[in-house]
Amino acid sequence: MAGPTTARRGERDRKKSPSGPPSSEGPSRARGSRWPRRPFRAPSRRGLMIILALVTLLGAFVAWALYGSNWLRVQHVKVSGVTVLTADQVTEAADIPMNAPLVSVDADEMAARLRARLPRIRTVAVVRSLPHTIGLKVTERKPELLMRSGGKFVEVDAEGVRFATVGTAPRHVPLLEMAASDSASLHRFGIDRLRRAAVGVARDLPEAVRKDVRQIRVQSYDSITLELAGGRTVTWGSGEQGARKAKVLTALLKAAGDARHFDVSVPSAPAASGS
Repeated sequence: MAGPTTARRGERDRKKSPSGPPSSEGPSRARGSRWPRRPFRAPSRRGLMIILALVTLLGAFVAWALYGSNWLRVQHVKVSGVTVLTADQVTEAADIPMNAPLVSVDADEMAARLRARLPRIRTVAVVRSLPHTIGLKVTERKPELLMRSGGKFVEVDAEGVRFATVGTAPRHVPLLEMAASDSASLHRFGIDRLRRAAVGVARDLPEAVRKDVRQIRVQSYDSITLELAGGRTVTWGSGEQGARKAKVLTALLKAAGDARHFDVSVPSAPAASGS
């Protein structure tokens, strides 16, 4: 039997304990635990059949939109990047199947066809632009040297590729004379490498000097000479150290402008003579 002391202690404990309803978060929430997840339920057989039907219909619609509809068909051709060539020349050489599905155009095959039919084209990017356009972004080869061919001129680019024959020589493009027919260099290096060496010389020249170069003559790998405007000549030597030789030649032309002959074959010991 509880005495008065026990009763008073119980009454004091009830006064100290918080009043009001218990917390809605519950003991689990108070400890930071998450609510239990519902177990995953696999879709029923009927649900799977509906999903499969929807996916099939979507795939069929996409295929029809790409190949069967008139929404995404080739109707326009846009050519950019041409300077010597015309847009009509590029379009004709591309042989694009008009009104064909845009997605069916083989970009790699078309690019290869353009480079084969128009050697002046160095690179071309074929771009599909929704909904009806094929874009052709062309980069043309630029002549670094010219070679005589009868009464015409063959253009040679920075890679030594002969890519076009023109009736009129472009301005400020030097003429290349290959005079290495009986040299040992021709048998050792081959005509293509000697031609590339001459191209390298032309590329190394600064624009201020290059515009005065009328001819680059190759006798051998170690014997390249330049003919400048006014009958001046430059002994260049081999194609090695081209950038340094070009810098030395530029300085010589300024320092000895009245000279007739310049020698930069040994760039550490250049020379100028004649007047």
